[in-house]
Amino acid sequence: MSTGELLSIEPLELKFPFELKKQISCSLQLSNKTDNYVAFKVKTTNPKKYCVRPNTGIVLPRSTCDIIVTMQAQKEAPPDMQCKDKFLLQSVKTNDGTTAKDINAEMFNKEAGHVVEECKLRVIYVSPPQPPSPVPEGSEEGSSPRGSVSDNGHVNSAEFAAAARAFTERIEHQDKSTEARALISKLTDEKNNAVQQNNKLRQDLELLRREGNKNRGGVSFIFVILVGLVGIVLGYVMKKS
Repeated sequence: MSTGELLSIEPLELKFPFELKKQISCSLQLSNKTDNYVAFKVKTTNPKKYCVRPNTGIVLPRSTCDIIVTMQAQKEAPPDMQCKDKFLLQSVKTNDGTTAKDINAEMFNKEAGHVVEECKLRVIYVSPPQPPSPVPEGSEEGSSPRGSVSDNGHVNSAEFAAAARAFTERIEHQDKSTEARALISKLTDEKNNAVQQNNKLRQDLELLRREGNKNRGGVSFIFVILVGLVGIVLGYVMKKS
């Protein structure tokens, strides 16, 4: 902060977070710690590059005034990010009740005998603040679906819908798996029953063959029928498998 008799200035450097093709602003605060009305005027070595609001004004006794300096969008960065532009703040004591409309160039004319305080300010380019790294949001495995909650406490409906849809698909997949297991179990039981029936028919056939040997050809017709039944059952079993 400058320790001039009329105005104190904070800061003493104009720091711009430099970005290409973007207007950038910074501020100055003038403090009048005297009991006098103080007029000020801001000059720069590169007036086409900067906009100063206000560039002239009155700081009332025991009060402050804020100045906004805006740098126009730049198409290219200077070498080594060094800026040679300078600002000059002039201040002069004036009569009580003076307003900004009363300010003129003659008030800051040293040759006319006016006591003019001057403070030079340099321009510094600094790196723009980096945005915080996004934190990926994820849910733990096995947890129920839930949407993300915004700063104002509302659930993000799109994320909630996506999570709910995924949860529903997982339940449907589990249901289909259960149905498939039940069908496989049913087919296995049917196959086992068919094998048991086939074995029983084989046993009956063997029994009939033995009896047929005793009766010498008395059961040849029955034997043919049983052989046909065995063939049908075996064909059924092979088709199920």
